[in-house]
Amino acid sequence: MENLKHIIESLLFVADEPLTIERIRNIIADVTPDEVRSALTALSDDYDAREGGFYLREVAGGYQLRTRPEYTQWIKRLVQPKQQRLSKAALETLAIIAYKQPTMRSDIEYIRGVDCGGIMRMLLERKLVRILGRKELPGRPMIYGTTKHFLEVFDLKDLKDLPTPKEMAELGNTLIEQKNLPLETEVIEKSETDTIGPSSEMEPPENTAPDQ
Repeated sequence: MENLKHIIESLLFVADEPLTIERIRNIIADVTPDEVRSALTALSDDYDAREGGFYLREVAGGYQLRTRPEYTQWIKRLVQPKQQRLSKAALETLAIIAYKQPTMRSDIEYIRGVDCGGIMRMLLERKLVRILGRKELPGRPMIYGTTKHFLEVFDLKDLKDLPTPKEMAELGNTLIEQKNLPLETEVIEKSETDTIGPSSEMEPPENTAPDQ
């Protein structure tokens, strides 16, 4: 199709979430997955060659235009996003869910040794975690997993991009060697600061199976 690359570029520009190849095909019609993939590759090469203010990133199962990290400080001056902070306890809880999913709240609390009800509610509200269903056990406890938004925020193509235990251990050793580390980690939502298209309102957590 003539101008396929530019059509896809315009879709990526206005999209408020990563676009999958299948969704792009449904919008354009009469194009094959290989044609869409080739156009995306050509766009990515164009942006890399230009070395401009944004690039094409494969994330959360789709493709998204993102501003380059080195320009974040100036973007913040324009966008002035509301800072989202995840405490050390929240990051620990989120990590357990990411690596153990699907998992129950009791499993998380057993690993951490403390109640995590408040943290779980916060992670659900921020759409980093979702309810996957209920376990066939007495009381039918809910089971949890991460969301596509989690992949977006942490810049992951899919769950296979999570650091391995060895990489986590190496990172932990590096952090231990550093001094004056903050107890809280700032997490700026990707949809608010470094995507090209408009951001969307945060919706209530869905009680459906994951689509990852």
